[in-house]
Amino acid sequence: MTPVSTRVMNLATFLTQSARRLPDDIALVMGERRWTWAEFEARTDALAAALQERFGLTKGDRVLCQSQNCMEMMQAMFAVWRAGGVWVPANFRQTPEEVAYQAEASGARGMVCNAAFPDHAAACPGVEFTLSFGESAFGPSVEALTDDFMGRRPEVAAVDRDDPCWFFFTSGTTGRPKASVLTHGQMAFVVTNHLADLMPGLTPEDASLVVAPLSHGAGVHQLTQVARGVKTVLMPSDKFDVETVWRLVEEWRVSTMFTVPTILKLLVEHPSAARADTSSLRYVIYAGSPMYREDQKRALATLGPVLVQYFGLGEVTGNITVLPPWLHEPEDGERARIGTCGYPRTGVEVQIQDDTGRELAPGETGEICVIGAAVFAGYWQNPDANAKSFRDGWFRTGDLGHMDAEGFVYITGRQSDMFISGGSNVYPREIEEKILTHPDVAEVAVLGMPDRIWGEVGWAVCVPRHGARLDEAAIAAFLDGKLSRYKLPRRFLIWEGLPKSAYGKITKKMIRDEIMARGLAEDA
Repeated sequence: MTPVSTRVMNLATFLTQSARRLPDDIALVMGERRWTWAEFEARTDALAAALQERFGLTKGDRVLCQSQNCMEMMQAMFAVWRAGGVWVPANFRQTPEEVAYQAEASGARGMVCNAAFPDHAAACPGVEFTLSFGESAFGPSVEALTDDFMGRRPEVAAVDRDDPCWFFFTSGTTGRPKASVLTHGQMAFVVTNHLADLMPGLTPEDASLVVAPLSHGAGVHQLTQVARGVKTVLMPSDKFDVETVWRLVEEWRVSTMFTVPTILKLLVEHPSAARADTSSLRYVIYAGSPMYREDQKRALATLGPVLVQYFGLGEVTGNITVLPPWLHEPEDGERARIGTCGYPRTGVEVQIQDDTGRELAPGETGEICVIGAAVFAGYWQNPDANAKSFRDGWFRTGDLGHMDAEGFVYITGRQSDMFISGGSNVYPREIEEKILTHPDVAEVAVLGMPDRIWGEVGWAVCVPRHGARLDEAAIAAFLDGKLSRYKLPRRFLIWEGLPKSAYGKITKKMIRDEIMARGLAEDA
């Protein structure tokens, strides 16, 4: 039967609903600034009206955002949705060149840019309009437009279930970043799922502290907070300071946080953690990479039974598995499921499949595959990537793992060479191509190696051109400014040649084996 209607709620309506229920409650906090829900709603209305009336934004137009976390970034996100646009947030740590690529790849019509990033705006001349905000704003100002259109109600765009709302950039397994298309219907399911599986029972008495970029998973997390009228507390600057985190947790009685294992490790090991009042915390959610068991136990000892782990990719909006607080055992033993990332999320099915798509038996290792309403609509204008990523309707994560008889999932490896450093995906090919632009580098291989602080870091094995000399400092200096800092290899090895297969291919496994054989990893 053909559906009578596929119409769904515009995501920006979450804000309207909270503003109606809680107009005078605090919605956003950053430093000394405060917005009530009514102010948040009014400012969003004004900016959405400006986007429609002054810049002609229509349904489906993409708007790129380059900004660190701030109140205006959240205002712009809801305004773009309300006007019918598609939110395209960039990682603010990326270079202007990287952001320019995302503007082009997404077909962005407009850009919203923090005034701290004029070079990023200048690198995107193809967009039709650029709005800025903050000190030394350039071009049309978000603040001025908000004032000019205050009191105006925009026409809230009508949306269908499969209408795009967010381009979530991810490289998936290899290559340059791809735009994962997230839709209004998908995101409504994700919000509901987060409330059911990650943070059940949220009320307006709760408060959420943001310690990760709103451009990615933290932005999805905050959408969930808005849906329940939970106040959002932003760090006063983009500088991560542990003492400030714990001060804000105590001051605002913070109950929910979203972070990655690297940051969680820094938080609990800092001396200020021992002095902090963390009694208000209910859910400390971590994702993005595995967490060492010893780090997990230390966090539980410091914070109590509040940890929530989930496994998910941008393409599935974080919705694959969950390990709730009651399954985080503080000590090793029979009850502790060491190494699991949890069981399938509500409304999501997970299978371990072989190369043909056949479901494997418990304990057998294969590719982790998933179906459900949280799975994205596909990569924007990239049929080749879509064909590789989907099989019989299942999304192929590219991660290897197994499932036990009770349905708990264990990640055992990755099919690709991608590695995760401090919660961020790093893709070797992009780095290798940059290194190969050095005139004295003949060959290079970049791979992820274990690191106690960051989970994994990049090692680059370089082969000099005949007659040339290379050293670690020179290559590091050459890459400075050409890559985001989190992508820069932490170690450079200079070898006479790279091990190759019988077919002459450079294989990462052979290089890793050689590193181990030489005892180099023991010195890391």
